[in-house]
Amino acid sequence: MTTSEKTESSPPGGKARDKLDSKVLLVAGVIVLGGIMSILDITVVSVGLQTFQKEFAATSAQVAWTMTGYTLALASVIPLTGWAADRFGTKRLYLLAIILFAAGSALCAAANSLEMLVAFRVLQGLGGGMLMPLGMTILTRAAGPERVGRVMAVLGIPMLLGPIFGPILGGWLIDIASWHWIFLINLPIGVIALVYAGIVLPKDRVEPSETFDWPGMLMLSPGLATFLYGVSSIPETGTVWAAKVLVPAVIGLVLLGAFVPWALQRSNIHPLIDLRLFLNRDMSIAVIAMSLFAMAFFGASLLFPLYFQQVRGESALDSGVLLAPQGIGAMITMPIAGVLADRIGPGKIVLTGITVITIGMGMFTQLGADTSYAYIITALFVMGLGMGATMMPIMASALATLKEHTVARGSTLMNIVQQVAASIGTALFSVLLTNGIKDITATSPGEVRSQMGDAFATVFLVATVLVAVCLVPAALLPRKKVKPADPTAMMGH
Repeated sequence: MTTSEKTESSPPGGKARDKLDSKVLLVAGVIVLGGIMSILDITVVSVGLQTFQKEFAATSAQVAWTMTGYTLALASVIPLTGWAADRFGTKRLYLLAIILFAAGSALCAAANSLEMLVAFRVLQGLGGGMLMPLGMTILTRAAGPERVGRVMAVLGIPMLLGPIFGPILGGWLIDIASWHWIFLINLPIGVIALVYAGIVLPKDRVEPSETFDWPGMLMLSPGLATFLYGVSSIPETGTVWAAKVLVPAVIGLVLLGAFVPWALQRSNIHPLIDLRLFLNRDMSIAVIAMSLFAMAFFGASLLFPLYFQQVRGESALDSGVLLAPQGIGAMITMPIAGVLADRIGPGKIVLTGITVITIGMGMFTQLGADTSYAYIITALFVMGLGMGATMMPIMASALATLKEHTVARGSTLMNIVQQVAASIGTALFSVLLTNGIKDITATSPGEVRSQMGDAFATVFLVATVLVAVCLVPAALLPRKKVKPADPTAMMGH
């Protein structure tokens, strides 16, 4: 981005600079559309897993590949996004990501075998993996560091609401039409996003290209994919010690471990992921806070619909509707948290948010088979209020201190951390719940339901502790307005 571009997107002067102008809001609209497509798709497809089993006469483990394949492709492509954004320009790459995602969606809808569906989900994942880190980069550059909290609050809309409203949309589409429509719905959104992005996003002005870190890519992308494959196999095997889990996870960790010294070599001027960003204190603390939060939030998000369906006998659609209060709570606090994070720093906001989530999650430790829906809806609403003040201010804290040329690498790093932590959290809570349900000794339906309710309450206790631990890094986040620093100055570049 040139100096003139920066001036356009970030008007000088007190209040003018403080507000999100129309240009930034138009750009934000494009990014939110892209985010809605990629994040909604993950949760919409989760509702269709049972339908895929019947349609393709497959086992639950086989149809789970429609989720796993997407996640692995998404994780593999995220590390390349920072380099590609610098090399080809964010607008060109964003348009390519939308095309890949929409094309993958159309092919998924046309699939006539499970193997084809998994292959096309991988193509979708390659596009989906680029949308969020690119969106963060584009928005942060458009708004400038002074307003990053507010634009992250805008970007947080699909990130927090997707997991809540995805099941409602997925259940409704399968009920009124067929499973094909959970993919076809992406086509009109994709066309609108493509045209909108082509008009609104500023023209790319690419700097002379950096050399591509081939050794880094051969370590990092396969390392992430194999590690996450191992982790995502834990719920299926029920143990960490199965060969299907250990072998890929260890290979992945070895590759990731080898990448670290390679990325930190002085001679390696442009590593695929710039680990020197960790020299920035605020970035490091935000990464730790994001890791713990993503494990707790995304892991626990799996438990709510399962409780409604397995213990209370609700349909996927009704389970989605019951989760709506969480989204409403997040919508109330998210814009307020974004403004406050820019004005007084993210530290106090995130601390408050995590405290509120801990209270809401703690309410679920008292869950039983017949807990009143009024109590559950209140707890979900309280959690939503806290979530709206947590996730995006943490992201904002990380990116606000970065200079323009390191924003693409910083947003890529945060997205990798979030993806890995979310996968670990999902696997952790799946295993805890599976083992809890295995221990049920009752035989009568009423007693089985009662003991299942107790098993969920026990897992929610672990989730509550994990959220509460987030208070430690949150207490170290900046408690005053963040001023951009130049990490490269500290790195000796």
